[in-house]
Amino acid sequence: MTSLSVEMLAADAVEPITSAGNAQLGVAVLAGIAVIVLLITKFKLHAFLALTIGSLALGAFAGAPLAATIDSFTSGLGKTVAGVGVLIALGAILGKLLADSGGADQIVDTILAKASGRSMPWAMVLIASVIGLPLFFEVGIVLLIPVVLLVAKRGNYSLMRIGIPALAGLSVMHGLIPPHPGPLVAIDALGANLGVTLALGVLVAIPTVIIAGPLFSKYAARWVDIPAPENMIPTRPSEDLEKRPGFGATVATVLLPVVLMLAKALVDIVVDNPDNGLQKVTDVIGSPLIALLAAVIVGMFTLGRAAGFTKQRLSTTVEKSLAPIAGVLLIVGAGGGFKQTLIDVGVGQMILDFSKNWSIPALLLAWLIAVAIRLATGSATVATISAAGLVAPLAEGMGTSETALLVLAIGAGSLFFSHVNDAGFWLVKEYFGMNVGQTIKTWSVMETIISVVGIGFVLLLSLVL
Repeated sequence: MTSLSVEMLAADAVEPITSAGNAQLGVAVLAGIAVIVLLITKFKLHAFLALTIGSLALGAFAGAPLAATIDSFTSGLGKTVAGVGVLIALGAILGKLLADSGGADQIVDTILAKASGRSMPWAMVLIASVIGLPLFFEVGIVLLIPVVLLVAKRGNYSLMRIGIPALAGLSVMHGLIPPHPGPLVAIDALGANLGVTLALGVLVAIPTVIIAGPLFSKYAARWVDIPAPENMIPTRPSEDLEKRPGFGATVATVLLPVVLMLAKALVDIVVDNPDNGLQKVTDVIGSPLIALLAAVIVGMFTLGRAAGFTKQRLSTTVEKSLAPIAGVLLIVGAGGGFKQTLIDVGVGQMILDFSKNWSIPALLLAWLIAVAIRLATGSATVATISAAGLVAPLAEGMGTSETALLVLAIGAGSLFFSHVNDAGFWLVKEYFGMNVGQTIKTWSVMETIISVVGIGFVLLLSLVL
């Protein structure tokens, strides 16, 4: 960040709700994060409550009036839910349609029918990456685990050789690619361009998932050589359906919002004229809300109706898709409140002073903050939300591509070394029938590779953009 951008930010800064100095603010930030970590890890409190209490603690330690702290928190919560809540809901609906209609199984079966032998790990990473676009990580795991276990058993493959590529594909999508909650919140907090972030995210995701998936799985299979557990092969969703949607229609539906958002970003770069007719059209259809809404409406026909769903069944599917995301929306909203509290107490200027005095590149600083919070809380979403709030002031003087890379740096950091305080760790452990040591050697190391390789490619892109 140049000195000019720092001066511009200082000039535009909002008057903080406290007159605390940098030392007190630093203590307040550490105390606020410590409260959140302690409540989540020690007292097993829901992240929504932990973030709420942590925000109030932050304001108290910073010497801000309680009323002002409450206003900051509620304001941030409202803005965040308004900005990303609808997108998360639309993504959940699309994911549920994909799962319940058998569309996900259709993608899996079609690709596996054309893959064999050495190409199987590559087929698994491709399947996971495509399916992982609209699905939450946990939902993706539940959908893909039966496939992983069946392929490993029937083809006599090492479970890790097949499972690691699938997990890598899901994890990379979850951490780096919108419309997943983490990237969406970071984009909203930093004011990044979603289309550009999506395009750069794909550039970073492709080599990252190859290294952490098919390539690393060779070593993971040697370190942990276990068979697929018989008792963990559940029923696939489409086994109860008489028919399923076609492969082409399913893939087109999944990729529709991605194509629309990328088209908007491309036209904005090439045309760069707000009065141009083409740009006006792409600005509308390529906005995240319209792109995802279009995919959901199209999916009701290409997925739901193609699977023989009645109008009542479609309505039920949509209704069931929204209930599980209530917790996610509350966590995301509370994270936005925490972010706004950080900004309003004046942490932004403190971060600017810190990064200027220590000459730490903004991208690396963002990654390190996300890593620290991820290790402490075990939650990639909490790490992304908190890190985005802390480094948001750095984005003020950045260009479009720089801000997008800052989002990706945070996303990469949020995936670092999943361990025993992460629900995903236990989900993978139980599904694959591993002990804690085996899970660390495979899943935890894979997550670390994704994080380190991801920030590496982000830094490389920053040199050329």
